[in-house]
Amino acid sequence: MHQHSRTDPYADRYADRAAGMVASEIRALFAVASRPEVVSLAGGMPNIAALPLDVIGGMLDELTRRRGAEALQYASAQGDPELRARICEVMALEGVHGSPDDVIVTVGSQQALDLLTRIFVDPGDVVLAEAPSYVGALGTFAMYQADVVHVPLDSEGLVPAALRETLERLRREGRRVKFLYTVPTFQNPAGVTLTAARRAELLDICAAHGVLVIEDNPYGLLGFDGEPMRALRADDPDHVIYLGSFSKTFAPGFRIGWALAPHAVRAKLVLAAESAILSHASFSQFAVREYLMTQPWHQQIKSFREMYRERRDAMLDALESMMPAGCTWTRPAGGFFVWLTLPEGLDAKAMAPRAIADRVAYVPGTGFYADGQGRRNMRLSYCYPEPDRIREGVRRLASVVEREIELRDTFGTGRAPERSGVDTPGPDTA
Repeated sequence: MHQHSRTDPYADRYADRAAGMVASEIRALFAVASRPEVVSLAGGMPNIAALPLDVIGGMLDELTRRRGAEALQYASAQGDPELRARICEVMALEGVHGSPDDVIVTVGSQQALDLLTRIFVDPGDVVLAEAPSYVGALGTFAMYQADVVHVPLDSEGLVPAALRETLERLRREGRRVKFLYTVPTFQNPAGVTLTAARRAELLDICAAHGVLVIEDNPYGLLGFDGEPMRALRADDPDHVIYLGSFSKTFAPGFRIGWALAPHAVRAKLVLAAESAILSHASFSQFAVREYLMTQPWHQQIKSFREMYRERRDAMLDALESMMPAGCTWTRPAGGFFVWLTLPEGLDAKAMAPRAIADRVAYVPGTGFYADGQGRRNMRLSYCYPEPDRIREGVRRLASVVEREIELRDTFGTGRAPERSGVDTPGPDTA
């Protein structure tokens, strides 16, 4: 009897694609990171403390009494028409002008990503993704047996020259590229933002190669300086599918996201959604719709931005004053995350249990790559802890890193130098 069949008697019956189903680096951390004595700089949970829960409670009570018979009934797989119209108003803040007919409401933007991969990707097809990339996307691509090819980032986002070179190489090899997946604004996990000039170049390159772009934009309205960036979709509605979510700008518990897609693609997405869930949660859709119609949501987003800016500043200040020499990190202009690169010879994944023992948690960088990169990297999240807890977490982390450097200098590691995937500025540069 095989070893695996003793631990899982169904192992020989699963479909091939089930082999790609593994627990993410982040979920594996939650059990220990949620202990109260641990400062968690790991999870990217939105901080809903700024929401007026009494007002929202009254709104939901009124919704139940006034429209409960509709809100508790089945809905269409495409989503509530009035909510789709409101979603178009939200996207207009980023220059996107779409029709409600081309919006499909999904269970968070994660389901939109799953449905798109389901309808586009055959096993062995190539999906391009930033290096590093969102761990939830990588899990979806693995589930559908895509071959993920990474394209490097730097402090200005995805590198267009590397994208062009990668596409040309794949064309010579006869590989079939289905789409480029990108989080261009306040990227998860790196925190970097694709510049306006690079956005235009990226769109030109993908159009020349006939490659679809999936723009995942959960953080776009959470910038700390100035107006929202213009979305990729705003400048190329024919070749960009836009994914959005209310998890970061309202509340994740409603699980409302969406996709804006070309009309034919939207039709396929609706069919795929019907197959997966039959219909969406009506009450959640009605709740988000009521929130957008009756509450000062622009002001609420401003409150979120101010709260996250304070936490971002606390993390960057603490990193600059406490982290040992040789560490570098990104400086996000919005969103939730800082991407830190350790000195050569250190291994963030191997170090993680020792950090937990010192009561601080982070996500090792390897979880954000499909090809084993990222051992010198970690993602630090500033969205949830209070500023004082962030500073204490960084203090604990700096102590762990200092001990790792001492061990490296004393015993060596034998590990070859590794690129971080993101060229981060040093701690003394802007």
